[in-house]
Amino acid sequence: MALTRSKKPSKQRKALFNLPLHLRHKLLTAKLSDELVEKYGVKRLPVRKGDTVKIMRGDWKGHEGKVVDVDLKRVRIFVEGVQLKKSDGTLVYYPIHPSKVMITKLDLSDKYRLKIIERRKHGG
Repeated sequence: MALTRSKKPSKQRKALFNLPLHLRHKLLTAKLSDELVEKYGVKRLPVRKGDTVKIMRGDWKGHEGKVVDVDLKRVRIFVEGVQLKKSDGTLVYYPIHPSKVMITKLDLSDKYRLKIIERRKHGG
């Protein structure tokens, strides 16, 4: 993923921080499970609200749930059931980086997503 042409790490970080929201979807890609790779012929797709994901790393490893929200600004996703209790007792979703999850079930309610899968399958 060549977002910047610079070799300088500071310039690469700057490019990521200043990336416009419509290009941030590139940062939200996650692996697909083996069954989905077999079915659709695509290895990675951007995570969307409604997808079911399995957390592969961190304290919540092994947890599976639906994606409740996607934060493009912070490049994090929020998964159903992955919550922390604040000191006042309210539950807040724990932000998870999309590279640390695997998509186990796709939300195909959007007909354009199938077009994206078809386009990617044929190497374009």
